[in-house]
Amino acid sequence: QLQLVESGGGLVQPGGSLRLSCAASGPTSGAVGIGWFRQAPGKEREGVSCITSSGAINYADSVKGRFTISRDNAKNTVYLEMSSLKPEDTAVYYCAARGPYWPGSIQDICSMYRTSYTYWGQGTQVTVSS
Repeated sequence: QLQLVESGGGLVQPGGSLRLSCAASGPTSGAVGIGWFRQAPGKEREGVSCITSSGAINYADSVKGRFTISRDNAKNTVYLEMSSLKPEDTAVYYCAARGPYWPGSIQDICSMYRTSYTYWGQGTQVTVSS
């Protein structure tokens, strides 16, 4: 069973920065693709960024150039560095992992689609407000 725990959210002023962390645990967690999603009140959960164990990445157009995703395989943690934050970035941010895993399965894929992921964290709140 793969588990994910997000942290690093908080209140920040427009133009500020935050770094979110997604700590993964469980067998094969270092060999699957990880995605960041966010959900604002009244809106659908949307993909923000994703990364594979080999370093392939993708970003939503709305965050491109402002957010940076990275992965520390030794710590089994994925980070999302957010800068130049805007009020519209306010949302609950979730990380997700692909699965289920079994030997020979292909899970190390970077996907921006919610349906590509099986395991989800509980989310961390990011609020951008002056």
